[in-house]
Amino acid sequence: MKILYIDIDSLRPDHLGCYGYHRNTSPNIDRVAKRGVRFTNYYASDVPCAPSRSALFSSRLGIHNGVVNHGGLQADIRPIGIDRPFNYHDSEHEAWVDTLRNQDMHTAIISPFPGRHEAWHILRGFMEMNDTGKHAAETAEEVTEETLRWLKGRGTEKENWFLYVNVWDPHTPYRTPADYGNPFENDPAPEWLTDEMIQEHGESYGPYSARDLPKAKQWPGLPDEIRNRDDYKRWIDGYDTAIHYADKHVGTIIDQLEQQGILEETIIIISADHGENQGELNVYGDHQLADNITCRIPCIIAGPSFKKGHVDKDFHYQIDLGPTLADLVGGKQRDRWDGRSFLPAITEGKSAGRPHLVVSQNAWSCQRGVRFDNWMLIRTYHDGLKELPDFMLFDVENDPHETTNLFEERPEVVAKGLRILDEWVSEQMKTSDSPIDPMWSVIHEGGPWHTRDDIDLERYLEKLRSQGRYRAADRLEERYRG
Repeated sequence: MKILYIDIDSLRPDHLGCYGYHRNTSPNIDRVAKRGVRFTNYYASDVPCAPSRSALFSSRLGIHNGVVNHGGLQADIRPIGIDRPFNYHDSEHEAWVDTLRNQDMHTAIISPFPGRHEAWHILRGFMEMNDTGKHAAETAEEVTEETLRWLKGRGTEKENWFLYVNVWDPHTPYRTPADYGNPFENDPAPEWLTDEMIQEHGESYGPYSARDLPKAKQWPGLPDEIRNRDDYKRWIDGYDTAIHYADKHVGTIIDQLEQQGILEETIIIISADHGENQGELNVYGDHQLADNITCRIPCIIAGPSFKKGHVDKDFHYQIDLGPTLADLVGGKQRDRWDGRSFLPAITEGKSAGRPHLVVSQNAWSCQRGVRFDNWMLIRTYHDGLKELPDFMLFDVENDPHETTNLFEERPEVVAKGLRILDEWVSEQMKTSDSPIDPMWSVIHEGGPWHTRDDIDLERYLEKLRSQGRYRAADRLEERYRG
């Protein structure tokens, strides 16, 4: 058995053709989707990067594994403690990649991520690790070169393998080479974001808001601020071109599998660590919330004997993928894994989802979101210097870009969502190895890492006032100083 997992950082599903996007960003990913199963309600349990991949590879929620932040106490995996065995093999502490290895699969990872985030715990079970060396500044072409080298070597030497490949292009700064051009120069930007909304965003504040964009000027033509629809088009062109560039190299890898005569026998998984807000809730080019945009990610799985062209609409966490692959190769489900196999969904097209999901963010804000029915309810515990209400409710099926907060209008839906959240926290803490909810540890440390370490409140207030944004500065100061 051969399994290739391509993880494209910051890739939101609704910017892919197979998920209905109006631009042709993803012809190669789309052809994989035609051969397999596409999941439409697949979510990262914990975001952004380090919490998401820690949850994925441990198959444990952040509230259990402890990794919910990008710095501070909650950026490291919790130690097992006095019961730590000599090794984890065939124990309740076994990682699912270890399970694949113990089922005679050669396991390898091509990614700079463990070094970029000091997240060495995700390497459990991998027999080979190739750090591409640029701390996520590498392009898809550079990662693909290593991938092709591996496929031509180990990929032919080994009969059974699992290869995880990580590309970063849709993550700011957009690193697509300038000579690649702009495939979307003549394509309109998404229509949902109006000039009126952009004006409102410009009068507000927050990290990576309309007038405080991330430093993403590597690709030519990007604006310094989003002032109008024209600026927004230039910004989205940068993001979509990065997706198109990554997709081109996905195609190169698929072509290599075909040339080696192993495409039809290889299981291909395409997913992401988190989505990317592109104007939703006044966040541009980043992943700062526990909302439907940051937490919903693509998942496409194609392979021999899988349902071809099937669309699964059930709720799934990304932590469910590992147990699914363990199930596929005949491994054991571990009680300590929070993830559960959805193998029947890909082999038979059967329903194997969850009734609802709870997602968390603690690196740029402290939030928990509840995804149920057609709703996303978001509770904000620490706003991370963003102008956000404490509670938000969105009908994400009819308002996918989260433009209308229905918290006041739908109290019965809010009550249901809060009940789900309260019950979820209670159940997770009952089975936790620690009496401390890591979200509250983050708050007691002073808040999310990026807004207490990367962004100084005093300097940000000075910046706002230097730009003539006095009302925004006054509101921010009032919020934090009373």
